[in-house]
Amino acid sequence: QHADGHSPLLASTNPAVKTYDPAYGYEIGHIIRHGLEQMYGPDADAQGIQTASDKNVMYYLTVYNEPITQPAEPENLDINGLLKGIYRLAPAPENTTGNGNRPTANILASGVSVPWALDAARILNDDWGVAADVWSVTSWNELRRDGLAAEEHAFLNPGQPARTPFITEQLAGTTGPVIAVSDYMKAVPDQIRQFIPNDFASLGADGFGFSDTRQAARRYFKNDTHSIVAKTLQLLAAKGEVEEGALEKAIDKYRLLDVNAGTTGGAGGDA
Repeated sequence: QHADGHSPLLASTNPAVKTYDPAYGYEIGHIIRHGLEQMYGPDADAQGIQTASDKNVMYYLTVYNEPITQPAEPENLDINGLLKGIYRLAPAPENTTGNGNRPTANILASGVSVPWALDAARILNDDWGVAADVWSVTSWNELRRDGLAAEEHAFLNPGQPARTPFITEQLAGTTGPVIAVSDYMKAVPDQIRQFIPNDFASLGADGFGFSDTRQAARRYFKNDTHSIVAKTLQLLAAKGEVEEGALEKAIDKYRLLDVNAGTTGGAGGDA
């Protein structure tokens, strides 16, 4: 039932397959439109995003049977980032703690886990005084391919300026750890690990299946909202940026070891 993620990992072995794990309807719309343009249309779409001259590709999108709130498309949406694999969805929540020098973090999430990341950012701000930006990762696979292509170019073109991988470029200037989360096994977000300049950790549904409610399953696998909070605190504590014992306090506060305390997802009923 769980330990999902085989399909995007298998798709990564076929250079013709462009794999996306979108969260919202407007993301799906841009991806499908761009895919149609790339496979059947001219060499540039209406947004000026250049497509590959070789159109011998196929698109694979993972979507979900779990209802989530669908927001309107944001103003000034980073469509280029969306199509290449990552864009900043939401800056850290407004400071409500009175602490003018908050620790910072970045939560990278894909698909159905994006709402959990937004909830985690709110909890990190309200309960711990941590400022966490949330990034929507529409394609871990495409980000890895771009990073590998940048490494290959640097390898074969010594003496020329090295191209920065897109994921590295997007996160340039950010501070604090990066926590990557999806509803798949950790190997899916781990594809970008080598291109992240910050401290990095991934959360996912690894292991044998846990046939219970979605909330209990995600608490069991530790990829739910409160696990994102706890993992962020662990990485910040290692740098001395949050109070000593913050992780232990979070585990107790959110009953992280109790599968029945999970609250993440489940809008569509039991798994």
